[in-house]
Amino acid sequence: MSAGDTFWDIVPYVTLAILVVGTWWRYRYDKFGWTTRSSELYESRLLRIASPVFHFGILVVVVGHVIGLVIPQSWTDAIGISEHGYHVQAIILGTIAGASTLVGISLLIYRRRTNGPVFSATTLNDKVMYIVLVAAIVVGLATTLLGVGAVGEEHNYRQTVSPWFRSIWVLQPRGELMAEAPFTFQLHTFIGLVLFAIWPFTRLVHAFSAPVGYLFRPYIVYRSRDEAPPGRLVGSEPRRRGW
Repeated sequence: MSAGDTFWDIVPYVTLAILVVGTWWRYRYDKFGWTTRSSELYESRLLRIASPVFHFGILVVVVGHVIGLVIPQSWTDAIGISEHGYHVQAIILGTIAGASTLVGISLLIYRRRTNGPVFSATTLNDKVMYIVLVAAIVVGLATTLLGVGAVGEEHNYRQTVSPWFRSIWVLQPRGELMAEAPFTFQLHTFIGLVLFAIWPFTRLVHAFSAPVGYLFRPYIVYRSRDEAPPGRLVGSEPRRRGW
């Protein structure tokens, strides 16, 4: 077994341990810090554009990664999706989603750097997170264009990276498969592992808070303009439910 095989066998479990323990620690000892530290009050015009572009792009990216890594090639072959057809849609959707994510994060960084109050609220953790996140997006785009066949030689990552990823979860790591993948795939995977390792200690931790209750929460009433009925204080009326 080579050093490369050992690396890809061990490092994923180290990352998972840091992610799980770090998230538990953050939730246990830093509940008030479990937030995105919203800066909407400082500037909202650019944020209304950049944030949706980034979040919708990253959502498609996540779904694409789940499909590519979790679903075996034999399953898509069984329902009649050819290897060429799969790679074509992966290139098209991956490029669009990656470009949207990159544009969104670039606008968010530009806003944070050029707006004084927003920049003042930027921590060292935020800066490190942005560097790693942008690196993951850029290398991911390069991997899509060069490694999947849009520009360079095509590599079927569902025979190397995907089986390696699934082997991690069944506790039978096959690091030799990851070691056989092209360098762009290895670099993208390594940056992704670094991103998940620092995840619990950055604002990204808010992604683990499922916003299900948002759809059903009551409206937030700061003050009421209505006159209260006799014998009842203003603002004491029963709250209406959400949507």
